[in-house]
Amino acid sequence: MMKPVRIVVVDDSLTIRAMIETLLERDRRVEVVGIARNGDEAIDMIRREKPDVVTLDIAMPGRDGMAILDEIMDMEPCPVIMLSSLVRDGAPITAEAMDRGAAACFNKAMIVREATRFITLIREVGRGMVQPLAEEMPSALAA
Repeated sequence: MMKPVRIVVVDDSLTIRAMIETLLERDRRVEVVGIARNGDEAIDMIRREKPDVVTLDIAMPGRDGMAILDEIMDMEPCPVIMLSSLVRDGAPITAEAMDRGAAACFNKAMIVREATRFITLIREVGRGMVQPLAEEMPSALAA
């Protein structure tokens, strides 16, 4: 069996952090190695854990996800999946995140309903198997 994909989850919402952690803990192919509430915690954790993939909330108080994404890309780039309820195909925020180095974007509102797709995306991004794309519709996965 392949080593699990190691992930750091970054979100200021306790509810979202708990939801993502619960989803991912059900899958042995994914290992949550850190959960951060803000950018400073995230950067420390990423430096320490060197995860295969990071999920990063776009909208956070203080430094937002875009600023943290820039810092990760400057530091030691690792694949980042941006999470936001604003993520849609063609949304300016999606294009901006991709331009700034995000590996993928996922609509936060879809995480539970699209849990399998979310976990598949994490595994593929963590293994470097995904071409940068903005995840919104299931059809995007087939492309």
